[in-house]
Amino acid sequence: MSSHRKLRYGMIGGGRGAFIGGVHRIAAIMDGQAVLTAGAFSSDAARSKASGEDLFLDPSRVYGSYQEMAAAEAKMPADQRLDFIVIVTPNHQHFPPAKLFLEAGFNVVCDKPVTFNLAEAKKLAAVVKKSKKVFVLTHNYTGNAMVKQARELVQAGALGEIRKVVAEYPQGWLSTLLEKTGQKQAGWRTDPKRSGAAGCIGDIGTHAENLARYITGLHIDTLCADLTTFVKGRALDDDGNILVRFKGGAKGIIHASQISVGEENALNIRVYGTKAGLEWHQEHPNQLLVKYPDKPTEIWGRGNGYVGKAAGAVTRTPSGHPEGYLEAFGNIYKEAFRAIRAEVSGEPIPADVDFPTITDGVEGMAFIETVVKSSKAGAKWVKFPKV
Repeated sequence: MSSHRKLRYGMIGGGRGAFIGGVHRIAAIMDGQAVLTAGAFSSDAARSKASGEDLFLDPSRVYGSYQEMAAAEAKMPADQRLDFIVIVTPNHQHFPPAKLFLEAGFNVVCDKPVTFNLAEAKKLAAVVKKSKKVFVLTHNYTGNAMVKQARELVQAGALGEIRKVVAEYPQGWLSTLLEKTGQKQAGWRTDPKRSGAAGCIGDIGTHAENLARYITGLHIDTLCADLTTFVKGRALDDDGNILVRFKGGAKGIIHASQISVGEENALNIRVYGTKAGLEWHQEHPNQLLVKYPDKPTEIWGRGNGYVGKAAGAVTRTPSGHPEGYLEAFGNIYKEAFRAIRAEVSGEPIPADVDFPTITDGVEGMAFIETVVKSSKAGAKWVKFPKV
Protein backbone atom coordinates (compact mmCIF):
# COMPACT_ATOMS: atom_id res chain seq x y z
CA MET A 1 0.00 0.00 0.00
CA SER A 2 1.50 3.35 -1.03
CA SER A 3 1.77 6.01 1.63
CA HIS A 4 2.28 8.84 -0.91
CA ARG A 5 -1.13 10.19 0.01
CA LYS A 6 -2.91 11.66 2.99
CA LEU A 7 -3.17 9.24 5.90
CA ARG A 8 -6.74 8.36 6.87
CA TYR A 9 -7.71 8.33 10.53
CA GLY A 10 -10.69 7.66 12.74
CA MET A 11 -11.43 9.27 16.10
CA ILE A 12 -12.93 7.74 19.23
CA GLY A 13 -14.41 10.40 21.52
CA GLY A 14 -13.89 14.10 20.91
CA GLY A 15 -17.45 14.96 19.96
CA ARG A 16 -19.63 17.92 20.91
CA GLY A 17 -18.69 19.43 24.27
CA ALA A 18 -15.24 17.82 24.28
CA PHE A 19 -12.02 19.84 24.47
CA ILE A 20 -9.10 17.64 23.53
CA GLY A 21 -10.68 16.14 20.39
CA GLY A 22 -10.60 19.51 18.65
CA VAL A 23 -6.96 19.99 19.64
CA HIS A 24 -6.03 16.61 18.11
CA ARG A 25 -7.90 17.43 14.88
CA ILE A 26 -6.04 20.74 14.53
CA ALA A 27 -2.70 19.06 15.27
CA ALA A 28 -3.33 16.23 12.81
CA ILE A 29 -4.17 18.63 9.97
CA MET A 30 -1.32 21.07 10.61
CA ASP A 31 1.10 19.53 8.11
CA GLY A 32 -1.52 18.50 5.56
CA GLN A 33 -0.66 14.84 5.94
CA ALA A 34 -3.83 13.33 7.37
CA VAL A 35 -7.59 13.50 6.96
CA LEU A 36 -10.34 12.60 9.44
CA THR A 37 -12.35 9.87 7.72
CA ALA A 38 -14.39 8.10 10.38
CA GLY A 39 -15.39 8.34 14.01
CA ALA A 40 -17.29 7.13 17.05
CA PHE A 41 -17.38 10.53 18.74
CA SER A 42 -19.53 9.67 21.74
CA SER A 43 -20.89 6.69 23.65
CA ASP A 44 -24.26 8.30 22.85
CA ALA A 45 -25.06 7.27 19.24
CA ALA A 46 -27.15 10.38 18.48
CA ARG A 47 -24.41 12.69 19.79
CA SER A 48 -21.81 10.78 17.76
CA LYS A 49 -23.91 11.19 14.59
CA ALA A 50 -24.40 14.92 15.26
CA SER A 51 -20.65 15.36 15.86
CA GLY A 52 -19.95 13.63 12.54
CA GLU A 53 -22.29 16.09 10.82
CA ASP A 54 -20.45 18.99 12.49
CA LEU A 55 -17.24 17.66 10.91
CA PHE A 56 -18.82 17.03 7.47
CA LEU A 57 -18.01 13.32 7.50
CA ASP A 58 -19.63 10.64 5.35
CA PRO A 59 -22.56 9.49 7.57
CA SER A 60 -21.83 5.86 6.72
CA ARG A 61 -18.49 6.18 8.55
CA VAL A 62 -19.86 7.78 11.71
CA TYR A 63 -20.59 5.08 14.30
CA GLY A 64 -22.62 4.70 17.46
CA SER A 65 -19.84 2.83 19.27
CA TYR A 66 -16.14 2.11 18.86
CA GLN A 67 -16.94 -1.64 18.71
CA GLU A 68 -19.21 -1.03 15.70
CA MET A 69 -16.49 1.15 14.17
CA ALA A 70 -13.77 -1.49 14.61
CA ALA A 71 -15.91 -4.23 13.00
CA ALA A 72 -16.89 -2.09 10.00
CA GLU A 73 -13.54 -0.40 9.40
CA ALA A 74 -11.57 -3.68 9.54
CA LYS A 75 -13.58 -4.83 6.47
CA MET A 76 -12.82 -1.72 4.39
CA PRO A 77 -10.86 -2.19 1.14
CA ALA A 78 -7.19 -1.16 1.17
CA ASP A 79 -7.80 2.14 -0.64
CA GLN A 80 -10.35 3.22 1.97
CA ARG A 81 -9.03 1.58 5.11
CA LEU A 82 -8.00 3.75 8.08
CA ASP A 83 -4.26 4.04 8.74
CA PHE A 84 -4.60 4.96 12.41
CA ILE A 85 -7.07 5.62 15.22
CA VAL A 86 -7.04 8.55 17.66
CA ILE A 87 -8.42 7.91 21.16
CA VAL A 88 -9.55 11.04 23.04
CA THR A 89 -12.00 9.60 25.57
CA PRO A 90 -11.84 9.84 29.38
CA ASN A 91 -9.15 7.59 30.91
CA HIS A 92 -11.36 4.55 31.61
CA GLN A 93 -12.10 4.27 27.88
CA HIS A 94 -8.49 4.19 26.64
CA PHE A 95 -7.54 0.53 27.09
CA PRO A 96 -10.58 -1.24 25.56
CA PRO A 97 -10.56 0.57 22.16
CA ALA A 98 -6.73 0.67 22.00
CA LYS A 99 -6.56 -3.12 22.46
CA LEU A 100 -9.42 -3.76 20.03
CA PHE A 101 -8.00 -1.61 17.21
CA LEU A 102 -4.38 -2.75 17.65
CA GLU A 103 -5.54 -6.37 17.42
CA ALA A 104 -7.62 -5.46 14.36
CA GLY A 105 -4.44 -4.19 12.67
CA PHE A 106 -4.63 -0.41 13.18
CA ASN A 107 -1.97 2.03 14.43
CA VAL A 108 -3.09 4.01 17.49
CA VAL A 109 -2.60 7.55 18.83
CA CYS A 110 -3.87 7.88 22.41
CA ASP A 111 -4.26 10.80 24.78
CA LYS A 112 -2.63 10.61 28.22
CA PRO A 113 -2.57 9.06 30.76
CA VAL A 114 -2.36 5.88 28.72
CA THR A 115 -4.87 3.75 30.66
CA PHE A 116 -7.04 3.62 33.78
CA ASN A 117 -4.40 1.87 35.90
CA LEU A 118 -0.92 0.32 35.77
CA ALA A 119 -2.21 -3.25 35.25
CA GLU A 120 -4.03 -2.11 32.08
CA ALA A 121 -0.93 -0.24 30.89
CA LYS A 122 1.22 -3.36 31.19
CA LYS A 123 -1.39 -5.42 29.33
CA LEU A 124 -1.54 -2.79 26.60
CA ALA A 125 2.27 -2.79 26.28
CA ALA A 126 2.09 -6.52 25.53
CA VAL A 127 -0.64 -5.93 22.93
CA VAL A 128 1.42 -3.18 21.25
CA LYS A 129 4.51 -5.40 21.14
CA LYS A 130 2.61 -8.34 19.67
CA SER A 131 0.77 -6.18 17.10
CA LYS A 132 3.99 -4.54 15.78
CA LYS A 133 1.85 -1.45 15.18
CA VAL A 134 2.75 2.17 15.98
CA PHE A 135 1.45 3.41 19.34
CA VAL A 136 1.77 7.11 20.13
CA LEU A 137 0.98 8.75 23.49
CA THR A 138 0.31 12.49 23.24
CA HIS A 139 2.37 13.96 26.05
CA ASN A 140 2.29 17.08 23.90
CA TYR A 141 4.62 19.38 25.84
CA THR A 142 7.62 17.35 24.69
CA GLY A 143 6.83 18.65 21.19
CA ASN A 144 7.89 22.20 22.14
CA ALA A 145 11.06 23.36 20.39
CA MET A 146 12.69 24.74 23.53
CA VAL A 147 11.92 21.57 25.49
CA LYS A 148 13.87 19.72 22.82
CA GLN A 149 16.63 22.35 23.16
CA ALA A 150 16.72 21.79 26.92
CA ARG A 151 17.04 18.05 26.38
CA GLU A 152 19.85 18.56 23.89
CA LEU A 153 21.79 20.76 26.34
CA VAL A 154 21.46 18.10 29.06
CA GLN A 155 22.53 15.32 26.69
CA ALA A 156 25.52 17.38 25.48
CA GLY A 157 26.72 17.78 29.07
CA ALA A 158 26.24 21.56 29.10
CA LEU A 159 24.74 21.37 32.61
CA GLY A 160 27.29 18.90 33.91
CA GLU A 161 25.99 16.20 36.25
CA ILE A 162 22.32 16.77 37.13
CA ARG A 163 21.75 17.37 40.85
CA LYS A 164 18.22 18.73 41.18
CA VAL A 165 15.00 18.84 39.14
CA VAL A 166 11.92 20.90 40.03
CA ALA A 167 8.85 20.27 37.84
CA GLU A 168 5.52 21.83 38.67
CA TYR A 169 2.09 22.19 37.13
CA PRO A 170 -0.22 24.54 39.05
CA GLN A 171 -3.75 25.35 37.85
CA GLY A 172 -6.60 27.05 39.69
CA TRP A 173 -9.71 26.06 37.74
CA LEU A 174 -10.90 23.43 40.26
CA SER A 175 -10.61 25.63 43.35
CA THR A 176 -14.40 25.31 43.73
CA LEU A 177 -16.74 22.31 43.33
CA LEU A 178 -17.04 22.96 39.58
CA GLU A 179 -17.93 19.33 38.82
CA LYS A 180 -21.31 19.80 40.52
CA THR A 181 -22.31 22.55 38.05
CA GLY A 182 -22.52 20.22 35.04
CA GLN A 183 -19.15 21.30 33.62
CA LYS A 184 -18.18 18.30 31.47
CA GLN A 185 -14.38 18.56 31.78
CA ALA A 186 -14.53 18.90 35.58
CA GLY A 187 -17.09 16.11 35.75
CA TRP A 188 -14.99 13.26 34.35
CA ARG A 189 -11.65 14.46 35.68
CA THR A 190 -12.86 14.33 39.29
CA ASP A 191 -14.73 11.01 38.94
CA PRO A 192 -12.77 7.94 40.19
CA LYS A 193 -14.80 5.69 37.86
CA ARG A 194 -13.62 7.61 34.78
CA SER A 195 -10.35 9.25 35.85
CA GLY A 196 -8.72 6.49 37.92
CA ALA A 197 -6.95 6.47 41.27
CA ALA A 198 -5.78 10.08 41.02
CA GLY A 199 -7.34 13.40 40.04
CA CYS A 200 -4.88 16.26 39.77
CA ILE A 201 -1.84 13.95 39.71
CA GLY A 202 -3.28 11.81 36.92
CA ASP A 203 -4.48 14.76 34.88
CA ILE A 204 -1.51 17.15 35.06
CA GLY A 205 1.05 15.70 37.51
CA THR A 206 1.86 13.12 34.82
CA HIS A 207 2.83 15.96 32.48
CA ALA A 208 5.32 17.34 35.03
CA GLU A 209 6.86 13.89 35.59
CA ASN A 210 7.02 13.16 31.86
CA LEU A 211 8.62 16.55 31.12
CA ALA A 212 11.29 15.97 33.79
CA ARG A 213 12.06 12.51 32.40
CA TYR A 214 12.13 13.69 28.76
CA ILE A 215 14.53 16.58 29.39
CA THR A 216 16.87 14.92 31.89
CA GLY A 217 16.64 11.23 30.99
CA LEU A 218 16.39 10.51 34.73
CA HIS A 219 14.13 7.80 36.13
CA ILE A 220 12.56 7.79 39.60
CA ASP A 221 14.02 5.45 42.21
CA THR A 222 11.82 6.32 45.20
CA LEU A 223 9.27 9.00 46.02
CA CYS A 224 7.37 10.46 48.95
CA ALA A 225 3.97 11.95 48.14
CA ASP A 226 1.39 14.02 50.00
CA LEU A 227 -1.94 14.29 48.16
CA THR A 228 -4.77 16.48 49.41
CA THR A 229 -8.39 17.02 48.49
CA PHE A 230 -8.98 20.60 49.56
CA VAL A 231 -12.45 21.08 48.06
CA LYS A 232 -15.09 19.46 50.28
CA GLY A 233 -17.25 16.93 48.46
CA ARG A 234 -14.58 16.05 45.86
CA ALA A 235 -13.66 12.38 45.47
CA LEU A 236 -10.09 12.72 44.15
CA ASP A 237 -6.97 14.75 44.95
CA ASP A 238 -6.80 18.36 43.77
CA ASP A 239 -3.28 19.06 45.06
CA GLY A 240 -0.11 16.98 45.29
CA ASN A 241 3.44 17.51 46.57
CA ILE A 242 6.08 14.89 45.82
CA LEU A 243 9.71 14.51 46.87
CA VAL A 244 11.72 12.42 44.41
CA ARG A 245 15.01 10.52 44.53
CA PHE A 246 16.18 9.72 41.02
CA LYS A 247 18.34 6.78 40.03
CA GLY A 248 21.94 8.04 39.97
CA GLY A 249 21.58 10.38 42.96
CA ALA A 250 19.76 13.47 41.69
CA LYS A 251 16.92 14.83 43.84
CA GLY A 252 13.64 16.33 42.70
CA ILE A 253 10.39 18.02 43.58
CA ILE A 254 7.28 17.41 41.50
CA HIS A 255 4.12 19.22 42.42
CA ALA A 256 0.78 19.67 40.74
CA SER A 257 -2.30 21.53 41.85
CA GLN A 258 -5.73 22.46 40.55
CA ILE A 259 -6.64 24.68 43.50
CA SER A 260 -3.82 27.23 43.02
CA VAL A 261 -6.15 30.19 42.57
CA GLY A 262 -5.21 32.49 39.70
CA GLU A 263 -2.94 30.00 37.94
CA GLU A 264 -3.90 28.92 34.43
CA ASN A 265 -1.54 26.33 32.90
CA ALA A 266 1.72 27.20 34.62
CA LEU A 267 3.67 24.02 33.83
CA ASN A 268 7.38 24.75 34.26
CA ILE A 269 10.65 23.00 34.94
CA ARG A 270 14.02 23.91 36.44
CA VAL A 271 17.04 21.63 36.11
CA TYR A 272 20.29 22.24 38.00
CA GLY A 273 23.61 20.57 37.22
CA THR A 274 27.20 21.00 38.42
CA LYS A 275 27.98 23.48 35.59
CA ALA A 276 24.72 25.25 34.75
CA GLY A 277 20.96 25.32 35.21
CA LEU A 278 18.00 25.77 32.90
CA GLU A 279 14.39 26.91 33.20
CA TRP A 280 11.40 26.59 30.85
CA HIS A 281 7.81 27.81 31.27
CA GLN A 282 4.92 26.40 29.23
CA GLU A 283 3.11 29.75 29.30
CA HIS A 284 6.20 31.38 27.71
CA PRO A 285 7.27 28.43 25.55
CA ASN A 286 9.47 30.24 23.07
CA GLN A 287 12.17 31.03 25.62
CA LEU A 288 14.61 28.85 27.51
CA LEU A 289 16.70 30.30 30.34
CA VAL A 290 20.21 28.93 30.79
CA LYS A 291 21.92 29.98 34.03
CA TYR A 292 25.60 29.95 35.03
CA PRO A 293 27.54 30.50 38.26
CA ASP A 294 29.98 33.01 36.75
CA LYS A 295 28.22 34.88 33.93
CA PRO A 296 24.81 36.40 33.15
CA THR A 297 21.76 34.24 32.44
CA GLU A 298 21.18 33.52 28.76
CA ILE A 299 17.71 33.76 27.21
CA TRP A 300 17.56 31.35 24.30
CA GLY A 301 14.83 32.13 21.74
CA ARG A 302 13.05 29.64 19.54
CA GLY A 303 13.64 30.00 15.80
CA ASN A 304 17.16 31.42 16.00
CA GLY A 305 20.18 30.03 14.16
CA TYR A 306 22.02 29.13 17.36
CA VAL A 307 19.50 26.51 18.51
CA GLY A 308 20.34 22.85 18.04
CA LYS A 309 19.21 20.40 15.40
CA ALA A 310 16.23 18.95 17.33
CA ALA A 311 14.75 22.37 18.17
CA GLY A 312 15.41 23.66 14.67
CA ALA A 313 13.65 20.70 13.07
CA VAL A 314 10.33 21.47 14.77
CA THR A 315 10.40 25.25 14.30
CA ARG A 316 7.49 26.30 12.10
CA THR A 317 7.67 30.12 12.01
CA PRO A 318 10.51 32.66 12.28
CA SER A 319 11.62 33.85 15.72
CA GLY A 320 9.33 36.39 17.32
CA HIS A 321 6.17 34.73 16.01
CA PRO A 322 4.93 32.78 19.02
CA GLU A 323 4.57 29.02 18.80
CA GLY A 324 3.06 27.05 21.63
CA TYR A 325 0.49 24.46 22.64
CA LEU A 326 -1.03 23.64 19.24
CA GLU A 327 2.29 23.60 17.38
CA ALA A 328 3.80 21.30 20.02
CA PHE A 329 0.87 18.95 19.51
CA GLY A 330 1.40 19.19 15.76
CA ASN A 331 5.07 18.28 16.20
CA ILE A 332 4.09 15.06 18.01
CA TYR A 333 1.77 14.21 15.11
CA LYS A 334 4.39 15.06 12.48
CA GLU A 335 6.78 12.55 14.07
CA ALA A 336 3.96 10.02 14.48
CA PHE A 337 3.20 10.30 10.76
CA ARG A 338 6.79 9.35 9.89
CA ALA A 339 6.35 6.12 11.83
CA ILE A 340 2.80 5.42 10.61
CA ARG A 341 3.74 6.01 6.95
CA ALA A 342 6.59 3.52 7.31
CA GLU A 343 4.31 0.94 8.95
CA VAL A 344 1.58 1.37 6.31
CA SER A 345 4.20 0.94 3.54
CA GLY A 346 5.65 -2.18 5.17
CA GLU A 347 8.96 -0.43 5.82
CA PRO A 348 10.93 -0.41 9.08
CA ILE A 349 9.94 2.38 11.45
CA PRO A 350 12.75 4.99 11.56
CA ALA A 351 14.91 4.58 14.68
CA ASP A 352 15.04 8.35 15.33
CA VAL A 353 11.31 9.06 15.63
CA ASP A 354 10.67 11.36 18.59
CA PHE A 355 7.30 10.89 20.25
CA PRO A 356 6.10 9.41 23.55
CA THR A 357 5.48 5.66 23.34
CA ILE A 358 3.73 2.93 25.31
CA THR A 359 6.88 2.75 27.48
CA ASP A 360 6.30 6.36 28.55
CA GLY A 361 2.67 5.45 29.20
CA VAL A 362 3.56 2.55 31.50
CA GLU A 363 6.05 4.70 33.42
CA GLY A 364 3.41 7.44 33.77
CA MET A 365 0.90 4.97 35.22
CA ALA A 366 3.56 3.59 37.57
CA PHE A 367 4.13 7.19 38.72
CA ILE A 368 0.41 7.69 39.48
CA GLU A 369 0.15 4.37 41.32
CA THR A 370 3.30 4.94 43.39
CA VAL A 371 2.24 8.48 44.32
CA VAL A 372 -1.19 7.28 45.49
CA LYS A 373 0.38 4.39 47.43
CA SER A 374 2.86 6.72 49.18
CA SER A 375 0.22 9.27 50.10
CA LYS A 376 -2.22 6.65 51.43
CA ALA A 377 0.59 5.29 53.62
CA GLY A 378 0.94 8.71 55.26
CA ALA A 379 3.57 10.19 52.91
CA LYS A 380 6.01 7.28 53.20
CA TRP A 381 8.97 6.77 50.87
CA VAL A 382 7.95 4.14 48.29
CA LYS A 383 10.15 2.33 45.76
CA PHE A 384 9.23 2.97 42.12
CA PRO A 385 8.21 -0.36 40.52
CA LYS A 386 10.17 -1.95 37.70
CA VAL A 387 8.41 -1.17 34.42
